[in-house]
Amino acid sequence: MISSKQLFIGTLFTLTSLVSLSALAESSVWKVSKGNDHIFIGGTVHILPASEFPLPAEFEQAYKQSDSIVLETKLPDANDSAFQMKMMQQMAYGNGKTIGDFLSAKTKQNLSQHIASLGADLMMFERFKPGFLVTMLALLEAQRAGLSGEGVDIFYSHKAIRDNKQIAYFETVEFQMNMIADMGKGNEEKFIKSNLEQMKDFKSMFTDLLTAWRKGDEQRLNTLAIEPMKDDPKTIKSLLTDRNENWLPHIERMFAGNGNSSDKEFVLVGVAHLAGDKSVLALLKAKGYRVEKL
Repeated sequence: MISSKQLFIGTLFTLTSLVSLSALAESSVWKVSKGNDHIFIGGTVHILPASEFPLPAEFEQAYKQSDSIVLETKLPDANDSAFQMKMMQQMAYGNGKTIGDFLSAKTKQNLSQHIASLGADLMMFERFKPGFLVTMLALLEAQRAGLSGEGVDIFYSHKAIRDNKQIAYFETVEFQMNMIADMGKGNEEKFIKSNLEQMKDFKSMFTDLLTAWRKGDEQRLNTLAIEPMKDDPKTIKSLLTDRNENWLPHIERMFAGNGNSSDKEFVLVGVAHLAGDKSVLALLKAKGYRVEKL
């Protein structure tokens, strides 16, 4: 769904809970209002096991009341071989370099041992840049724990297509590829070492995170997802705060009719963007918008 938890939380905000929480009265969906106009904003988890569906009722409530959805980016076609090739080239080091060239002997050994514990070999991943490498390891962790599955974004993207609802996007795929390719560059040792440390407690960490997501517990989400990232200001800036600020004008344009437009949007972004004092919700509140949990 980065520092110690950044990439995991930002791009792989996922884990199954042992108890169904679908009946909770609160969830990560908010109504944002200005005058008589309003939109909905939902915090998403990019990968969820099938056991986590159906989603909390508030998601479906917001979706049914909306004419269109807005996602972070258009999901690439998994069968687009040209795109896959381009992505692999961008995520890999050139000139024969490998991740091991930027790590201490001890960290490289720990990385190799962790990858081996996932049933793979370092040679399969060593040419990848740190951001993409950690993404791949997180996917393997989710698979090993039986937690892989369709995320909230994919679910509503497919649903909107079936229902003939319009879909808009904040960012291009190229933007997100560049962001991941740049993560951890120049700071490989600390980035890899920190993420390996967090992977030791993968399941319990994400159990807590998923519980907080389903409840829409902003304070807990901030504690779990944002605070640990603050020791890496460069990454938190590129992954979260800059993007939050970039999205704000797009969201404000949704209110251009000031209540005269009947169109309603349901904005769906990673829930880490909705926690903390620089979140999308915090920025909207500072601009005078009324924000209330659905």
